[in-house]
Amino acid sequence: MKKILIANRGEIANRIIKSCKVLGYKSVAVYSDADKNAKHVKMADEAFHIGPSKSQESYLSYNKIIDVALKAKVDAIHPGFGFLSENDQFAQKIIDSQIVWIGPKPETIRSMGNKDIARNLALKSNVPICPGINEIANLTNEQLKKECEKIGFPILVKSSAGGGGIGMNVVNSFSDLEKALDKTSNLAKKAFGDGSVFLEKFITNARHIEIQVFGFGKNGSVHLFERDCSMQRRYQKIIEESPAPKIPRDIIGQMAMSAVKLASFVNYQGAGTIEFIYDLDNKKYYFLEMNTRIQVEHPITEQVIDFDLIREQIFVASGEKISGKNYFPKMHSIECRINAEDPYNDFRPSPGKIETLHFPGGHGVRLDTHVYSGYIIPPNYDSMIAKLIVTAQNREEAIDKMRRALDEFVIEGIKTTIPFHRQLMDNPDYLSGDYT
Repeated sequence: MKKILIANRGEIANRIIKSCKVLGYKSVAVYSDADKNAKHVKMADEAFHIGPSKSQESYLSYNKIIDVALKAKVDAIHPGFGFLSENDQFAQKIIDSQIVWIGPKPETIRSMGNKDIARNLALKSNVPICPGINEIANLTNEQLKKECEKIGFPILVKSSAGGGGIGMNVVNSFSDLEKALDKTSNLAKKAFGDGSVFLEKFITNARHIEIQVFGFGKNGSVHLFERDCSMQRRYQKIIEESPAPKIPRDIIGQMAMSAVKLASFVNYQGAGTIEFIYDLDNKKYYFLEMNTRIQVEHPITEQVIDFDLIREQIFVASGEKISGKNYFPKMHSIECRINAEDPYNDFRPSPGKIETLHFPGGHGVRLDTHVYSGYIIPPNYDSMIAKLIVTAQNREEAIDKMRRALDEFVIEGIKTTIPFHRQLMDNPDYLSGDYT
């Protein structure tokens, strides 16, 4: 490969362009009206306008992106995360256009993207799944009631398609179930075009642990250890760290082996993440879902094992294996997602012009961002504007380093979640590692 198109924007587009430069590949950016002055447009070797600010008419328009790819004569397309990164039709069209898709096979995206199918595949590969009920539409009201009593309340109502916690509802009794089913189904249909739902036992005292995997199709898979993503707000991750605090290493080892089993069972290709719920009360873990792309929080894995995951994605798409070092977490890394939101006003989005900007620095401080002084944050896209990552010898040192980095991080002209993260770094439950 000599030229790669990045079908994305923001900090992940910048991140991919950096790896392209390291490898000596030319990079091609695409941009909407809102992003004509964006950093990724300036960093790339070539840049093409693909439409209006609305993502449906630009970053989600795969025909426009493929047209650019053919015009620019690129060898491959990297989708980043979000937008079209888990769209199997987009992946198939790229492959049909004789362009390398830097991601898993379309059929894998399709099967693992549907939570019902993914649960069944996990079951077939002997990976523990949370007690639940699929194919609700085929059950009578009485049958459904009996199945719910077997699981026990509270129960979680979830959409089969999509993610991000959209439509998710916790119900505490059968009398509340019908209303929750309708609500989740309607929201899922609007968001994903698929209103199918399923039920799952709600684990009330849980941690959210994910395992980074790399697959080589029929040649099996490997894992690159865990990330703890339990610190969430509105089902969205806000702080991630690795290694996971206060979870026995033998449990992490079992999760990692389960992740490898599932990825190998589905002949997974490239980078992916398998997510688990860990029941703190019963010391059991359950498969949650698989993300068939690079994760937002991939930098903390890169930091603790000194490994460029984007570079390896490109290598695997080229038909190569990742290098065979014995990767093992040697450091502790924490990531704070910095959003353009007002934490003192119900976290409302805060688009606008950045008037003053000062980045933190120093040993073990990494900042993945696309913003600069004078940059106007558009209201059209996700509010995340930066990922602040620190790495240290242990968790206590990492938290101290994050405090200092947050204190140094100055953004004026808009509201951000920096002060919110600064408070979290002093939160007793977070400091003790006893959060859920």
